[in-house]
Amino acid sequence: MGLFGKKTQKTPDVKKGAQNPVLPDDIYGSTTLEFKDIIAPSALKIGSKEIEFGEKLMRTFFVISYPRTLADNWLSPVINLDKVFDISIFIHPIDTVKVMKKFQNRVAEVQSQITMREESGKVRDPMLEIAYEDLEDLRDKLQQAQEKMFDVGLYISLYADNESDLRKVETELKSMLESRLIYIRPALFQQEEGLKTIAPTCTDELLVLSKLNSSPLSSIFPFVSFDLTSDRGILYGINRHNSSLVLFDRFSLPNYNSLTFASSGSGKSYATKLEVVRSLMFDADIIVIDPEREYEYLAEATGGRYFNISLTSEHHINPFDLPIPREDESSADVLRSQIIMLVGLFRVMLGGLTPEEDAIIDRAITETYALKDITAESDFSNIEPPLLSDFELVLSGMNGAETLSQKLLKFTRGTWSGFLNKPSNVDVDKKFIVFSVRDMEDELKPVAMYIVTNFIWSAVRKTLRKRLMVIDEAWWMMKSDDTASFLFGLAKRGRKYYLGLSTITQDVGDFLRSPYGRPIITNSSMQLLLKQSPVSIDLVQKTFNLTEEEKFLLLESGLGEGIFFAGMKHVAIKIIASYTEDQIVTSDPSQVLAIKKAKEDLAIAESQASKS
Repeated sequence: MGLFGKKTQKTPDVKKGAQNPVLPDDIYGSTTLEFKDIIAPSALKIGSKEIEFGEKLMRTFFVISYPRTLADNWLSPVINLDKVFDISIFIHPIDTVKVMKKFQNRVAEVQSQITMREESGKVRDPMLEIAYEDLEDLRDKLQQAQEKMFDVGLYISLYADNESDLRKVETELKSMLESRLIYIRPALFQQEEGLKTIAPTCTDELLVLSKLNSSPLSSIFPFVSFDLTSDRGILYGINRHNSSLVLFDRFSLPNYNSLTFASSGSGKSYATKLEVVRSLMFDADIIVIDPEREYEYLAEATGGRYFNISLTSEHHINPFDLPIPREDESSADVLRSQIIMLVGLFRVMLGGLTPEEDAIIDRAITETYALKDITAESDFSNIEPPLLSDFELVLSGMNGAETLSQKLLKFTRGTWSGFLNKPSNVDVDKKFIVFSVRDMEDELKPVAMYIVTNFIWSAVRKTLRKRLMVIDEAWWMMKSDDTASFLFGLAKRGRKYYLGLSTITQDVGDFLRSPYGRPIITNSSMQLLLKQSPVSIDLVQKTFNLTEEEKFLLLESGLGEGIFFAGMKHVAIKIIASYTEDQIVTSDPSQVLAIKKAKEDLAIAESQASKS
């Protein structure tokens, strides 16, 4: 029998004339594979400090010393260590009667040492006195059956591809434990016994035991995991590791921004709408840029406002609007910021600008405001802002601006004039506001999202409130450097105005291709990764430094399942909703149709009841 009980039979020779010939059935049976033959390695080499499993190395350690007191969950950092290792814990109960006799002898010995030091006039030894107090306290608890004694063996086996990696893991493990005054040693010349001890056969062949009573023993309980349960905030879901509630307040983090990456149909909009509903109950204002008209029913159900931004919409936003300066701002600051924003807008609208065109646009914007008597000294509370047609009029009279003026015609007089060339008539003085850009032509969506986000930013700066701004399908804004830069500016400056930015996208590649993609991730204290597609998982793993286990968790996650990051912690999460919440936030087409039909049936029934 080999190390794992593996058969190492050699097929005997069948010799002519032998008294006991080997039968064919015996030869066949000697080659039959058993389960232990399958799981055992093909070969291993046992050394004094490690064991070679083919291309892998294993080294087993045992704990030799514990401190006077052990903190709760001291083993948790080891359990959650992002390395390959095995842990075996052997607990052997000790008869209390036997241990009491040893305690009496030990107490008498320590007391005798203390007395001898006193009689010889030596300075008292605090360590002896503490030991005496601890022994007496433990003896009392043993006598009262409050504690029991155990022989405990704690063994750890580390695995690596080579000696260098093994040393690095060993150093990391030792540093982690020795910082808690817990010391380990390798099982020198006992690696075979260490392997058998770690194997799931419940056999302790190392027998390196320490005596622990019940209280410190309970601190070794290994089944621990991170949780994100706080005393305030909203419910994001259930911790899939331990079924605890993931309760968190995004406004308690260094910044209030979040980022959601998920493949289509994995539940990203569902999770976001749940957060919106729950945040409304905690007195937060919510503003959503909705590219797929998914939030219309939610706005209706919660008493919010829904604006449809399109070429034929009755809702308009004038990009030349000027916000009223705050107390810490001057009119000159606001005007300068607005001009910079408009230059970026025209860069998006016109497909880029040369340095000469950029300078012309900048001067034309200033002159357009001056046409309406708006200067750095004006009172912005009593002004009539210009329109895009006023800008086009100024531009047409400038030298070298003929091409720019021609490009603007479709926005001022052509098919796109209904979108930009009208005064603003949008009121955002509600707790929940949704701007839909679904019906906007794809070519104009980045422009629409840029204008809407700037309009929202002006409203945010006007009055200080707790707000959450949701940008769904943010990859539209990442297509252009100007819109991506504006989004990054919101992420960086939002905290000053009590604004949390929630960025959601399914096109991870498009998002990260932008030079502003990673900075936005860096400036987001919360991240939610739901089910990922095999095409994008490697990029997501690299971006968020995921382990292989976390990578496969995202690939195999079901609807509404993934990983939730908050600050330095992250947990596997499952998004859950009550029945009422589900009816409000669902995006499932079959459920949406059923809800609409139920509403229509109810309206018909009420109409018939009123007539009768």
